[in-house]
Amino acid sequence: MREFEQVIDRKNTRSVKWGNMAAVYGIEDASDVLPMWIADMDFKAPEPVIEAMRERLDHGVFGYSYICSACKDAVRNWLSERHGWETKNEWMLFHHGVVPAIATVVETFTNEGDNILITSPVYPPFFNVPGHQQRNIVECRMIEEDGNYTIDFEEFERCLKKDVKLFILCNPHNPAGIVWSNEELKQMLELCNKYNVLVLSDEIHADLVLPGSVHTPLAKVAEEIGGRVITCVAPTKTFNLAGVQAAIMIAKDEDLREALQKNALSHGQMDLNAFASSALVAAYEEGGPWLNKLLEIISSNMDYVIDKLHEAVPKIHIRKPEATYLLWIDYRDTGLSEQEMMDKLLKKGKLALEPGSKYGEAGKGFLRMNIAAPRSVVEDGVERFITAMNS
Repeated sequence: MREFEQVIDRKNTRSVKWGNMAAVYGIEDASDVLPMWIADMDFKAPEPVIEAMRERLDHGVFGYSYICSACKDAVRNWLSERHGWETKNEWMLFHHGVVPAIATVVETFTNEGDNILITSPVYPPFFNVPGHQQRNIVECRMIEEDGNYTIDFEEFERCLKKDVKLFILCNPHNPAGIVWSNEELKQMLELCNKYNVLVLSDEIHADLVLPGSVHTPLAKVAEEIGGRVITCVAPTKTFNLAGVQAAIMIAKDEDLREALQKNALSHGQMDLNAFASSALVAAYEEGGPWLNKLLEIISSNMDYVIDKLHEAVPKIHIRKPEATYLLWIDYRDTGLSEQEMMDKLLKKGKLALEPGSKYGEAGKGFLRMNIAAPRSVVEDGVERFITAMNS
């Protein structure tokens, strides 16, 4: 697994994670700060993906490109083999990312002033994207106990009664790393069906489910009980291709697809660029072995961080997630405010993590830590965390 041991210098590469910390955290100099915040990995993409883009580069002509059947076949076969979800090529619409896809769904199926349901704490664009489109967020706060999160279904239904038009689901969940059970997904969908609510299921982390857990696409549940579901998937989180920009919206319902296509035409939206389509096909056709190794690395890194921090900082509590490469760290027992904790980490530990309030009011008292990096980098991050807490 040497490819996951190599430390790659990402500075001066226009990396948001490594090059934009001073602006994000409001500090003058971030040159000695270790970034373990935004959710991309410090690993190279799989070699077949790099080679596919290299071949496209060497061709030298970069005219308009389109989504060929090979792109759709690669997505369809991956979803079938990896998640047991049988789709069809005609169900797929391509976009430049899952967040832009969320924005498209919000714009297409809701109006200004409409209510959109989310379950918090949750990925910030679930709040921000609808807000920028003048939609109202209805927040169903999840029940948390010792780092375990569950849906309060009585509250969930009360929220749906507020004339909600769209429910945005994070499946698997970011930042808590929850892999929703079939029964939980069924309850959510049954209630949305009861109130005729469209569901957008963001499944960008579906491939990053750790050993011992199994991802269930919401659309598979809909095949059993019905429901209007649009699913967003992407190779970008799985294979560290965020900067390449590619995502897929999948909708079995023809009316939903036609509405999304009409929206795309209204914005002059083009197909994926030549590099994105080349990367997508290579990733889904040849990236499986690389991903299997990656999941072992992620799980091992998580075990290391959890063991070390629990031993060195007993008031820190971390539940190992079932998916993602993100740890959701509970520091409430330290008695520190969020500002005090962030100051310690940035000024004393020289470590950049994400504050929990970024994920809504329900995230206060938590931190999000990205451990998708070589073990030596993860060890450095742990030592910086411990130094900060002992300062």
